[in-house]
Amino acid sequence: MTNNFHGIVAWQKAHEFVLMVYRETKNFPDFEKFGLCSQFQRAAVSIPANIAEGYKKMSKADKLRFYNIAQGSLEECRYYVLLSKDLGYINEDNYNLLFNAVEETSKLLNGYCKGVMTNDYSKTL
Repeated sequence: MTNNFHGIVAWQKAHEFVLMVYRETKNFPDFEKFGLCSQFQRAAVSIPANIAEGYKKMSKADKLRFYNIAQGSLEECRYYVLLSKDLGYINEDNYNLLFNAVEETSKLLNGYCKGVMTNDYSKTL
């Protein structure tokens, strides 16, 4: 049990992913500043932000709605990782790091959601 959202491992991994995205997108071409960079960063930040917001919701349904939004943003980022590689903005090594971070965060978030669904939501507070 955790006292705040910082203790949720899925949130921790999502936060690490955001930091990775910011490090990578600063090297994207300048003309992508208001395009792919902005979209990628926005979607990445949405993941831990929605986990944090869902954490304080009182009902199981409210919690899961925010976690589901985080899952959607995670899938959006999965595509941006692939697109960034295909456009040549990130190399193969950085692609693998980002891809693996998306995978790990996704698995952790899915597991956390399953825990919320199967347990009394008050136990997750």
